[in-house]
Amino acid sequence: MPPGLATWLRRHKLLALGGVLVGAMILLAAVAPLIAGDPVILQAFNRNKPPSDRFWFGTDNFGRDVYNRTVFGARVSLLVGAAVAALSLSIGVTIGLVAGFDRRLDAVVMRIMDGLMAIPGVLLAISLIALAKPSVAIVILAITIPEVPRVVRLVRSLVLSVREQPYIEAAISAGTPRARILRRHVLPNIVPPLIVQGTYVCASAILIEAGLSFLGAGTPAEIPTWGNMIASGRSFFQLAPWMIFFPGACLAITVLGINLLGDGLRDSLDPRIAKRL
Repeated sequence: MPPGLATWLRRHKLLALGGVLVGAMILLAAVAPLIAGDPVILQAFNRNKPPSDRFWFGTDNFGRDVYNRTVFGARVSLLVGAAVAALSLSIGVTIGLVAGFDRRLDAVVMRIMDGLMAIPGVLLAISLIALAKPSVAIVILAITIPEVPRVVRLVRSLVLSVREQPYIEAAISAGTPRARILRRHVLPNIVPPLIVQGTYVCASAILIEAGLSFLGAGTPAEIPTWGNMIASGRSFFQLAPWMIFFPGACLAITVLGINLLGDGLRDSLDPRIAKRL
């Protein structure tokens, strides 16, 4: 191994480990149609079969291959996590920049965000899903809404600190348009914390989606997700524990990898921590 690579891995162990775990799950989801069969096909004569050379993860109570469903379930979980992170960051950054830089709008915007944060996120998600037909898009929207206020508060706090810097005051004194100041001077200085926050939002969204599916308020039952697989297997846990173990293990590994990736990015992007490392 090259000395430079060995040194980098030694200094960024969390980032490397998290990247490997997340990359493996992304690769698994990307090649799911190539390495797994139909996840919804029913074979009643193969019900509750234990793991074997034919059924690697066993079968469930309907005779469906748990391996196929677990592999395809990765696609839904990663899609929900990535979409929620992208949407919440996009909306939160836009609102947070305006609130942090415009004192007149700050009080109004933040009181609205405080009101949204007072509503339990899971209950809000269940309410939205109950009003519409369950689908992946509705789940993404329902999880995004509670996450936006948290991003807005982070962006606002970052903008408030950056706004007092001399170069920002100089740009304002020179008559630079506000949009140009936000785009060229403020936004680049708040990107590193936002990247870290995005990883935590992604991990949280994956867990919330699994919880909603477990409660029967998430994606439709015919779409394989780790949450509804665990929910359907809880009644057969003593008879077929593999129905819960394999999707639960994949869920735990994915969330662990994303959290490690976030911690590693924080250590790498924070100058004070990076200097100590």
